Amino acid sequence: MNIVSWNVNSVRAILKKDFIASVKKMKPDILCLQETKATNIEVQKALLPFNDYLIYCNSADRKGYSGTALLSKNKPVKIFDFINEVDEDKEGRIICAEYANFYLINVYAPNAGQALERLAYKQRWNFRFLAYLKDLEKTKPVIVCGDLNVAHRPIDLKNDKVNYNKTAGYTQIEIDGMDAIINSGFIDSFRYFHPNEEAYTFWSYRFNAREKNIGWRIDYFLISEKLINQVKLVSIHPEFYGSDHCPISLEIDL
Repeated sequence: MNIVSWNVNSVRAILKKDFIASVKKMKPDILCLQETKATNIEVQKALLPFNDYLIYCNSADRKGYSGTALLSKNKPVKIFDFINEVDEDKEGRIICAEYANFYLINVYAPNAGQALERLAYKQRWNFRFLAYLKDLEKTKPVIVCGDLNVAHRPIDLKNDKVNYNKTAGYTQIEIDGMDAIINSGFIDSFRYFHPNEEAYTFWSYRFNAREKNIGWRIDYFLISEKLINQVKLVSIHPEFYGSDHCPISLEIDL
């Protein structure tokens, strides 16, 4: 099974930037999108070209903000498109798809804010999110994919010392949140297979950051420990453009 995750930074905008061709090249069985920035009806309309997929979406109450979508070639057992105990402010941040032998969580975690004004909110959100994951894991293994809005270690961003505790995505509170997920038994699959590789999934639109490769790795596949031996390949795809993020993929026997 090939699962692809991509923060598209507006599904309608990326459709004008070779998005369809990019997805066809990656050939995902499941495609998880974050930051769709559209209503459910608008997302469904935008994704009509993907007529060989079942499409599920969870938009934020606030228009043009956040939002997630999941496209699957095989019908899930069940879709949980709104998780009240985690996403209490209805920001469209989670879609959970239950399959026969695993759960897949497509997530767009909150940003702590330019002035870190949402840092306390992010901390509470992380706590609720982990509790939710562990509850699901009691039933069957879990795969989490998406934009978690945190660089976990110094290797995961270009300028770690400059950004530490000053920039959203690299505060100790956010690092602690990721530590809690990892320490609870989830594996950062890319780092497991590529322990020393400097690779990024996000680049600011400012200062030609992508051309200079001044980036952050904030998009992840986190998997239950019991699934690690079934993983065949974990990849980051900077060759695909159209967003300030690039897609990531997981090939796994399930």
